[in-house]
Amino acid sequence: MTDFFDSMVPDATPEPGSFDKVESEALALQHDEISQETIGQSESKNQTPSIVKQAIGELLKSGVVDESEKRELFGHCVTHETLINQKLEPLDLAVRLDTHRGVAFVVVADAERGQEQGDDVDAWSHPLVRRQRLTLEQSLLIALLRQAFVLHEQEMGVGQSNVKIAVDELLPQYLTYFGDSGSDQKNESRLLTQLDHLKGYGVVSGVDKNQEVTIRPLIAHMANPRSLTALLETLQEKCKTDAGGEE
Repeated sequence: MTDFFDSMVPDATPEPGSFDKVESEALALQHDEISQETIGQSESKNQTPSIVKQAIGELLKSGVVDESEKRELFGHCVTHETLINQKLEPLDLAVRLDTHRGVAFVVVADAERGQEQGDDVDAWSHPLVRRQRLTLEQSLLIALLRQAFVLHEQEMGVGQSNVKIAVDELLPQYLTYFGDSGSDQKNESRLLTQLDHLKGYGVVSGVDKNQEVTIRPLIAHMANPRSLTALLETLQEKCKTDAGGEE
């Protein structure tokens, strides 16, 4: 019986084993195609989803993702927390979530482990994270802002609404610790300068048209009991030093 190939090449006389050879080549080609497809699927599975890249990029750039400002990115941080931590682990970084207050932030893993073990918090170093020291004045201002934040949460509940404080309300508390210059304008300008500096740390917003600042939820973690205890110890040492100098 004449098959299709015979009708195409009527005078051709195939060599022995030629069909086996063609079949083998066809199978080999099919195998290569399947292998390439499998490799492609494997590479696709290993690729980091774009939404995770977005979240990691923002965390590395700003250090924090606030739900009130970037709801979608915060949602990605919550949904893909495990994957984000896997990607950050080689950098010795990790993401921490506070879903009640709506904030995700980056921590240095070594520093966090050291704090848990009671090590000196100044002992850590990280090539990608530049340490920024707060002055005593800035630290005290953060403590005042945290106090207002905690009082709001006690009254309204955790994460129930934005925590705002008027500059006029904060100023008298601020002057209690730093003294009155005698000029209302200078006093307010000094406070606004410090608030603007703290804005870079993600703990407050800028001053709005109503002369109010929003206290960001990150402050609950930045001004934690450990750091507040360290601040109190510093103030006590300063008081002793000042008292000794007066003698």
